[in-house]
Parts: sequence; C-alpha cells; structure tokens
Amino acid sequence: MHEHHQELHLRIKQRPASGLQPTPQTLGGLQDAPEAGFVGAAKRYWHLVFTELADPRTNDWLLISSPLPGLTIIACYLIFCLKVGPKFMENRKPFQLKNTLIVYNALQVYASVWLFWEACEGAWLSTYSWRCQPVDPSTSPEAMRVARGVWIYFILKITELLDTVFFVLRKKQNQISFLHLYHHTVMPMISWGCTKYYPGGHGTFIGFINTFVHIIMYAYYLLSALGPQLQKYLWWKKYITRMQMAQFCMAFLHNTQLLFYDCGFPRWTAFLTLPNAIFFYYLFNDFYQQAYKEKQARLKAASDAAAALAKNGAAKANGKTRLKAE
Repeated sequence: MHEHHQELHLRIKQRPASGLQPTPQTLGGLQDAPEAGFVGAAKRYWHLVFTELADPRTNDWLLISSPLPGLTIIACYLIFCLKVGPKFMENRKPFQLKNTLIVYNALQVYASVWLFWEACEGAWLSTYSWRCQPVDPSTSPEAMRVARGVWIYFILKITELLDTVFFVLRKKQNQISFLHLYHHTVMPMISWGCTKYYPGGHGTFIGFINTFVHIIMYAYYLLSALGPQLQKYLWWKKYITRMQMAQFCMAFLHNTQLLFYDCGFPRWTAFLTLPNAIFFYYLFNDFYQQAYKEKQARLKAASDAAAALAKNGAAKANGKTRLKAE
C-alpha cells in the first residue's frame, strides 16, 4: 500500500502542469476553433480562395501568394500614368531615354525569344495536345518547367508596364489609349491567375503565341529606338497590329474547343477567355482602322485634292497662254 502511494505521488509529480501550460489537447481543441462572425468568415474565405484552391507548387513564388502586391503595382501604375506622371511632366521637357529604351527593348526581345523556345520545346511542339491539354499537377521536371514558364510570363507582364511609364516620361500621352491601359492592366491579372491556379495546360496557348508576337513587336521598338536613320526600314508596323488581331482569333478558336472536349482542364475558363478575346479583337481592330485605314483615306483625299488643284492651275495657265496668243 505504501509502495502504491509512492508510485502515484511520483506520477503526479512528473506530469506537466497542464493548467499552467495549456495545449490543444487539454483545452479540448478550443484553441483551433474557427473565429466567429463576419471577420472569421472573411478570413476562412480568403484562405480557401488564395491558399487551398491554389496550386501548391507555385503559390509561394514571388508575387503569387496574395493578390495584394500585384494589385498595388497596377494601382500605382494607373495613378502614375493618368495623374502623377502627366502632372510631373507638365512643365518639363520630354526625356529622350534613348539608351534606356535600347536596353529595355533588347531585354524584352531576349526574354520573349527564350520564353517562346521554352513553350515550343517544353510543351506545344513536344508533348502538348492542340485539342485539349490538362494541367500536370506533379513536380516532375517537365511539369515544373512549364509552371516556371507561366510564372516568368507573368513577371514579363509586370515589366511591360514600363511601356506606358516611358510614354509618360517622353510626353507621348497620345499613345496612352484605353486599349493600351486595358491591355497592360488586364494581362498581368490574367497571367497571375494562371500562375496561381493553373500553371500549365490548355490556358498557356495564348502566352505561347503572344510571346512570338512580342518578339516582333519589341524588335520593332528596338530598331525605332536606334535612331531615325532606320525609319525607312520600319514600314511593317501595321502588320504587328494585324498579328495581334490574329492571335486573338487563334486564342478564341483554341479555347472554343473546351466546350466540346473534356480533358480535365476547367471548362468554365472558356466563359472568361472567349468574351475577353472578342473584346481585345474589337479594340485592336478599332485602333487599326483609326491608325492606318482612316489615315490612308485622309492621305489619299489630300493627294487627290492636290492633284485637282494642280490640274486646275495648269488649265488656268493654258487659258492665259491662249489669250495672250490671240
């Protein structure tokens, strides 16, 4: 009896003071109880949308875990380009930025060439199906290569915001149209969503063809930045706009296949991408009509007017000559 009493006393002495050091077990799990009310519901929804539903392979990559950094960058971009920048440049001479533009455009060309090659070799010209392609959620080298390419594409969309910043600093505010701002704000958000939730598969097709268009586009900008002596070789600018319009037609047709084929890639994305492709095409076509066709019509009208004026002048001169001869 005495030995039993001593053993019980020893167990009690060795047991941790649970009252002083509470654990989830001693509290009956109350420590992990979800927070009540609106704030708690909002936190749970935030965690669901931006953590549980996200792709765990890319969710911790730069600017991906939360939408707030990217949205902050876009907000600062819009404020600068629409308000702060023009006000800052109001009484200043435009910056030339020649060397900056040469380096910037050269880097964009290099990045686009590399990314296009990655898309060809790692996906669209090797293992991907042109009809319907699911996302490979594994951590295999092939799947991670594609995921990395999607993330780098997103980072490039962020760097392309500098296009507009340079327009502001060079006082080319006429270049900053609704199309320009819409394109430069929407594309980072779309590519962020792809990186976070579907870094691969069917949705990467638009990035694949877009990088090719950007090789041509930034090569044009690079040549333009090198100086006016190359302007006579840059007659092909309008074809860049045609290429941009063609890419949205291709994206529309490619995403339409999701409505008919089921490969595991979410079909609901088509209801976002298809209207956006139509809207982009409409905006680029409107720009093309105004920038090139209407301009050509005005030039032709001016040329016809000049020809008619010259013809009338010649007729009057011939009339005066005849009068003198008589």
